[in-house]
Amino acid sequence: MQVILLERVAKLGQMGDVVDVKPGFARNYLLLQGKALTASKENIASFETQKAQLEAQNLETKKEAEAMADRLGGQQFIVIRQASDGGNLYGSVTTRDAADVATSEGFTLDRKQIIIRQPIKVLGLHEVEVHLHPEVMVTISLNVARSPEEADLQASGKSIQELAAEEEAQAEFEISELFDDIGGAASDDDDVAPATASDEETKSED
Repeated sequence: MQVILLERVAKLGQMGDVVDVKPGFARNYLLLQGKALTASKENIASFETQKAQLEAQNLETKKEAEAMADRLGGQQFIVIRQASDGGNLYGSVTTRDAADVATSEGFTLDRKQIIIRQPIKVLGLHEVEVHLHPEVMVTISLNVARSPEEADLQASGKSIQELAAEEEAQAEFEISELFDDIGGAASDDDDVAPATASDEETKSED
């Protein structure tokens, strides 16, 4: 099926290109999202008359997207989730979650603008793509943690595995210190010599 693109579409073409695509992709995405028109003679002629206006609109939205990209790119957002001791989430972080947390921080995003390449199912820092415009894309980071305090530690560069190892080492150290204290107390008791029979006799004579 042939369509004429009304904007740049990654790996497909630029605005005004007539391209061949699968009918399902055209109907369910390109035409539905207003990214293309069927390449009929009437639509091609209509596009040519509106081309200058469409290019001007595209340039304006691109400038707006670039301005937002300057503020959004590289930002890190905290997502609080429940997880196991090993760091596995009870569920996963979705594009809607990413859009909601960014919007709550003052960046108006739609989940359709966000692409998560690999499912987020563990605690830690995860990079996701935000497509602000067909020609403007930035990367943000999702700091997925069980608490704000844990998020701060992860932001400093420590993984959940490192945090768990540190907690385990600290617990082992405290147990070791406890046993040392108990051993020391027992040693002090051993230093006190038991009373001998002669000692008892001396006390009796007194």
